[in-house]
Amino acid sequence: MGQTIIVQDLQKRYGDVHAVDGVSFSVEQGEFFGILGPNGAGKTTTLEIIEGLREADSGTVEVLGMSPWPRNSRLLPKIGVQLQASSFFERLTAREQIRTFASLYGIPAKKADDMLSVVGMEDKAGTRSEQLSGGQAQRLSIACALVHEPEVLFLDEPSASLDPQARRNLWDLLRAINDAGRTVVLTTHHLDEAESLCDRVAIMDHGKILELGPPAALVRGLDSATHISLAAGTLTVPAAQELAGPDASVVDDGVSLTFATHAPAPLLTALAERNLLTGISVRGATLEDVFLQLTGREYRA
Repeated sequence: MGQTIIVQDLQKRYGDVHAVDGVSFSVEQGEFFGILGPNGAGKTTTLEIIEGLREADSGTVEVLGMSPWPRNSRLLPKIGVQLQASSFFERLTAREQIRTFASLYGIPAKKADDMLSVVGMEDKAGTRSEQLSGGQAQRLSIACALVHEPEVLFLDEPSASLDPQARRNLWDLLRAINDAGRTVVLTTHHLDEAESLCDRVAIMDHGKILELGPPAALVRGLDSATHISLAAGTLTVPAAQELAGPDASVVDDGVSLTFATHAPAPLLTALAERNLLTGISVRGATLEDVFLQLTGREYRA
């Protein structure tokens, strides 16, 4: 497997703001790669530089062995770009939109129509884009980015503002696109999305990559307690604390009695011996825990 994307020491400033600060990483052929971070972390700027939409102040980028900047006419047919905000031609139907995009690459109308079927939009082919739901508009946007069969697909916050059902539906589509052999690079701040879809993720903040690796490996590297929850009132807090031992913590919030422990097996055994496993919930660390440990918990607009 070769390297599809190579980024070395990327830098980009806007006045006093260091939007991208020494970013380096590579993406393998056929990989689903995620760039995660809170608002203002530098995700979109990094992606736009890689796509050739924005010039870096310094550093190098190679996509399929070519530099994307200045705008590279040899590279453009090989990449597909779905921007953070979908933008379509006014008053055109979904079929007319994708045929227009296809014509830019010399793709026949029949092939463009087939792409609507690939993304599950054939029943909306005659619907004007402004009448599509958020999930349908995102699917059409991805279809337009895929119509010329690019080798690499870039997606910037593709599930932003979608309801849970539309998000899950979109995930199935993105998995199928990646399974077909395409390299996919995704930016998102939805941690469950990255954990479900990505082979590797880079967690960014303040223009820097803080951690990079497979989601499961990043989670395993986090020294986080396992949380075991029972219905409130199942045990008193003192009895629960005695059962869990001095190294665990116990909290009863009136809804759940929750243990936080680094040794869950003995505690689960003790609960089983007392027939207290009914309705139990066990939660280990997630990518969200890694993300919050690295980037903090303060709200960012």
